[in-house]
Amino acid sequence: MKLLVLNGPNLNFLGIREKGIYGTQDYAYLVKMLEDKAAAEGHDLEVFQSNYEGGLIDKIQEAYHSGVEGIIINPGAFTHYSIALRDALASIEAPVIEVHISNVHKREEFRHVSVTAPVCTGQVVGLGLRGYALAMDYLTQMDAN
Repeated sequence: MKLLVLNGPNLNFLGIREKGIYGTQDYAYLVKMLEDKAAAEGHDLEVFQSNYEGGLIDKIQEAYHSGVEGIIINPGAFTHYSIALRDALASIEAPVIEVHISNVHKREEFRHVSVTAPVCTGQVVGLGLRGYALAMDYLTQMDAN
């Protein structure tokens, strides 16, 4: 399966930023974990991070044309206000799982609302980096169900 993992602003600061919330593993650890899992399971995986909304939107549009079969996205702060990112996700047919490392529902009130979730297939929240692996499991097993 051809998969795309998208990470929004500040995810490149994993292991640096707010360790009590996001943990001590760095972004390279996350990427390696996902690449190893995809390789072991025979999936084609691309991981992309951008602190810019347009970079993520460009990747989503590129995914439409390149035959990506599933997307895992952690939009970061864009989750709560990016209508442009929401519209890009709504434009594609591939299933999309939104992932959040922390439990956004136990945090500040502004984090409780996701403008992107309504156009996603599902959401994994508050399970740390493992949430990405669970999202990958779901996408790669969708056809089996």
